[in-house]
Amino acid sequence: MSNIINHSMSLAKPEANNLSTKQKIAVGIGVIGLFILILVLLNTNFTNKGIVLSASLILISAGTILFANDAYLTKLEGIKNDGVWFKSMSSRGILGWVTGIVLTLFYIVLYFYPYLLGLGVDSSTNTGLVSLFDPFSRLLSGNPASQWFVYGTLYTIAILAFGYKFILKYRHNRYQQLRTFSVMFFQLGFAFLIPEFMARLNSGTFKLPYYDLKNIWPLNYYNFEQYRIDGFINAGNIGLALLIFGMVSIFVISPILTYKYGKRWYCSWVCGCGGLAETAGDSFRQLSSKKLSAWKLERWLIHTVLVFVVLMTTAVIYTYLGYDPEKYWLTKGVFLALVGGLLTLVLTGVMIFKRNEFGKDVRYGAIGYFVIITALFGIHYFNGDTNLFLFEAETLRSSYGFMIGAIFSGVVGTGFYPILGNRVWCRFGCPMAAILGFQQRIFSRFRITTNGGQCISCGNCSTYCEMGIDVRAYAQKGENIVRSSCVGCGICSAVCPRGVLKLENDSMQGRINSNEILLGNDVDLMDLVNRK
Repeated sequence: MSNIINHSMSLAKPEANNLSTKQKIAVGIGVIGLFILILVLLNTNFTNKGIVLSASLILISAGTILFANDAYLTKLEGIKNDGVWFKSMSSRGILGWVTGIVLTLFYIVLYFYPYLLGLGVDSSTNTGLVSLFDPFSRLLSGNPASQWFVYGTLYTIAILAFGYKFILKYRHNRYQQLRTFSVMFFQLGFAFLIPEFMARLNSGTFKLPYYDLKNIWPLNYYNFEQYRIDGFINAGNIGLALLIFGMVSIFVISPILTYKYGKRWYCSWVCGCGGLAETAGDSFRQLSSKKLSAWKLERWLIHTVLVFVVLMTTAVIYTYLGYDPEKYWLTKGVFLALVGGLLTLVLTGVMIFKRNEFGKDVRYGAIGYFVIITALFGIHYFNGDTNLFLFEAETLRSSYGFMIGAIFSGVVGTGFYPILGNRVWCRFGCPMAAILGFQQRIFSRFRITTNGGQCISCGNCSTYCEMGIDVRAYAQKGENIVRSSCVGCGICSAVCPRGVLKLENDSMQGRINSNEILLGNDVDLMDLVNRK
């Protein structure tokens, strides 16, 4: 029994929220590391930048690790989300708002004013924060640092350090440990180190385009621009292999893995955006809105972004294709026919075989489909080589890059973690999540099963669902959870004190059982058992 005097009078949480001495020391160590970066940002001149950078990153990582050790290793294994609504950082308090504002300002500077970070303009040498990363960048790729190298380094450090914290927090759950190791591996290897090493292969006669191997269209929406295609082709067999790998990832690898495991294989195990949300953003997952209005906005907004990116990519590719079938096998007309045919095939298949599972969702899909097809025919019959209804294809692409790629995914998607939750981008704007969610809904073996008889309606599952799903409503009825938005993070199962929820891959039959719930309906239980 502890002899520590707690000054909190709260019945809900009698422990005071004060940091322990070790945690205060850990915070101080991390703040010193951040302070070094701020000094460099203010153009403080350090002679040995490599040592200064190493010291800063080591101090930040060490502070996070020491804090996590004292916060979780001093307690028994189990659910450790207690007290989140009593902390200013995780309950939209002053610290939360200040952190959100600072992150938002950082992303605005990163995307639109990189010279404020010290990026050299017109081939001039880097200064400030960017110059601090020059030695590290030259070590990996042989090139001076850019603002994106700075961001990539800090991004990777955040996933690794907070990933360690996440593993300690959920060390009672093997699934959480494995998927966290996975996102740490893919971020460090595929997103950070391998692209930098690939840049070392470049020479005067050979140049590979920058390629994040774990990114799949439509996340790397720029991958099919003409300069990228030319770069892949000019790089010979290696470039052609990367281009083919990108195509195969879209049409073969992604559908197969989604069928077997649901969208979690990417959103919770591979994706860098999801990796940052799950690790650095874990403290904010309870801030996601569970309102019906948020769900309605989510459905329309994310699929509008998907329609936009399909339209934009089609328009961009269309601009550099030829007309003459004697010179090109893939002409403008053939390309539009292939795109239109693929979309028609998908929607027709859903309307015929999955109509009962979608209901009114099919009508929403049909609206998006109609918009895309109308635009495609408009490109072919009413516009010139580069225009799409009075807009040039490159203007459309740059608009998407500004509004979605920069503002939505970066400034709002990450900057608003402490305000709107850690999956704002994944839930409302990511076109990859929309595609995988569509696949997950219609032909995936993945579902979250529930044991309604064991549910005590504590609400932990709904509270900590980062995608805003009211998991408890499903659990109370014993209904399988098959939602397009579910990223399969498994936190709902991890925080359940009764073992009600279970992530499963099983047959397609009976997967969506909204009419065969265990409570409130007359169900032949033996018939359900015999089906298994």
